[in-house]
Amino acid sequence: MENPKNLVLVIFGASGDLTSRKLIPALFSLKSQNLLPEKYTILGIGRTQLTTNEFRQKMNSSIVSYSEEKDPDKNIINSFAEDLYYLSMDTSLQGDFEKLKSLLQEYDEQYGIGNNYIFYLATPPSLYETIAVNLSLSGLCDQEKGFRRIIIEKPFGYDLDSGRKLNRTLHGLASEEQIFRIDHYLGKETVQNLLVTRFANGMFEPLWNRNYIDRIEITSAENIGVEERGGYYDSSGALRDMIQNHLLQMVGLTAMEPPSSLDADAIRNEILKVFQSLQPIKEEDVPLQVIRGQYTGSLIRGECVTGYRHEKGVAVSSRTETYVAIKFYINNWRWGGVPFYIRTGKRLPTRVTEIVIHFKPTPHHLFQRQSGKLSGNQLIIRIQPDEGILLKFDMKEPGAGFNVKNVNMDFHYKDLADIRVPSAYERLLYDVMMGDSTLFSRDDEVETAWKFLDPIQKAWVNNPEIKVYGYPAGTWGPEHANDLIEGDGLAWRYPCKNLADDELYCEL
Repeated sequence: MENPKNLVLVIFGASGDLTSRKLIPALFSLKSQNLLPEKYTILGIGRTQLTTNEFRQKMNSSIVSYSEEKDPDKNIINSFAEDLYYLSMDTSLQGDFEKLKSLLQEYDEQYGIGNNYIFYLATPPSLYETIAVNLSLSGLCDQEKGFRRIIIEKPFGYDLDSGRKLNRTLHGLASEEQIFRIDHYLGKETVQNLLVTRFANGMFEPLWNRNYIDRIEITSAENIGVEERGGYYDSSGALRDMIQNHLLQMVGLTAMEPPSSLDADAIRNEILKVFQSLQPIKEEDVPLQVIRGQYTGSLIRGECVTGYRHEKGVAVSSRTETYVAIKFYINNWRWGGVPFYIRTGKRLPTRVTEIVIHFKPTPHHLFQRQSGKLSGNQLIIRIQPDEGILLKFDMKEPGAGFNVKNVNMDFHYKDLADIRVPSAYERLLYDVMMGDSTLFSRDDEVETAWKFLDPIQKAWVNNPEIKVYGYPAGTWGPEHANDLIEGDGLAWRYPCKNLADDELYCEL
């Protein structure tokens, strides 16, 4: 792997959790792997009054607490900390950006950076436009000498109109090639391996269509609640927080046609085609195709768990969804008639993200099954945790007769003891430094995804009769979610923390 060009990485919101828990530990991992530029500076910016030394001490503690490196070397930590700086400023004041510009010029002259700057907006989404506009007014988006890149965290807007407005604003300040909309799910090794699984194996791609696949199910579950983010979450909800970005991107990668190359735009063009082929959900059909829920108080392993409406910062009459399940179709030749099911929720039994490919059963059932239940083969791609792939198929039980039992054939990344699996942010930060936008959302993808979800958002606003189902914390969401699954006796898969387990409920 090559080393990126010399640069300054500016992190807005450097005093926040994202910086301390994810970004700095990921950058430290790149340092440990010798994958940072030969010359670089990391400048943290925030409203909190901190000195550079205080910032370095705080980040040192974060590396020790959150780094994925085993027993991080103290010498490397100290060396890394020497390249960290901090500036307290008000991002709403254009004058403060002139101070930032002068400081960057000093770093450029001192370290020989080459006028290459990356701006990471690890701030609340409400500040994206303000920061981007002030960067442009200060001339910091201009690429006359070196490169300028802007990284934006999700959500990319709150609906179709705001998503379009944000894109228009950004395009008035910088080119699309300069904008990196980061979705950390796309940095996960198993998500990227989905492309290899599909397009490098002759035994999978011929079956990857409506002739052999019965349905596709994608789950992203969390076992935690909203924690201290109740105020933010109540204005966002699961649809904006997870569906528009993480889950629809996984749908795109699962359903896309083979790209002509591994070029960034070749892959993103195919994902866009999937989004353009999503069968629109009519407002009047939202109650039939979408289930939303909200976790309620419950007793989990002897511990009382607070319901959503009693979380700090949440309105007592809130109708914000903490759970969403959607059934939809993709109108093209490959997927015509195949139902796709996606769901996400908080306070579910376990933390898990996976893609399940349900193959069609054989047309004639010759053999007996011990359970008496017919089941098609499944290919399960586990994104997190216990990353890996599981194939479920039938085998004959030992002994007389032809009793059939479902068995597993699995692969786990943890079995590759000599292979280091980089964290999502580590991979994505490196890609931004290299200018590789393959794993980042493009403007037209974002808008097309919002267009698909727009009728759902409007139906929830315009029709107060659409129910918000309660579900006890620690369960798999509203029981009505199983009504979405087509077919007698079919239901969602109930995954456990360990990939190969298939219990109905798993402990938190």
